Amino acid sequence: MKPEKYMNPYLAGFFLGLLLLVTIYITGRGLGASGAVKSAVISIVETVTPSHAESQVFYKEYLKEHDNNPLKNWLVFEVIGVLIGAFISGLVSNRLNFNLDHSPKITARIRIASAVFGGLLFGFGAQLGRGCTSGAALSGMAVLSTGGLITMAAIFGGAYAFAYFFRKLWI
Repeated sequence: MKPEKYMNPYLAGFFLGLLLLVTIYITGRGLGASGAVKSAVISIVETVTPSHAESQVFYKEYLKEHDNNPLKNWLVFEVIGVLIGAFISGLVSNRLNFNLDHSPKITARIRIASAVFGGLLFGFGAQLGRGCTSGAALSGMAVLSTGGLITMAAIFGGAYAFAYFFRKLWI
């Protein structure tokens, strides 16, 4: 079996840096995915309970900022583009599969539950931190923000600390 070919990580990092610069130049802000999720959630809340969305300051300000249609936020289109691009990349490079990888020590259900729980924690943390890793760390570091540097150090430091305790689930 021939090893899978991926892009050189240094070249990919260079392209990511260029993309950040272009995004900041065009939109006046960096990249981020949590804003798209927030837009979708607010749109759902407004559709299901419009009176609640109108009575809460958080929702009302966000709706006003986006002309009562949060799904027109450019971050929503960014995330849709990332998903479509990832699918096409996997298809073109023949790496597309729909298998659930997990350690033999855990079941598929535990793997899915862990992923959902981790995603919820990550989303909650992104809301508390006013942005996800892309927005807070990458875009913050692109403009040499002290907060971006601290966020990136905390992300990698936390990942290394947690990996030590959870590595046995995968080994």
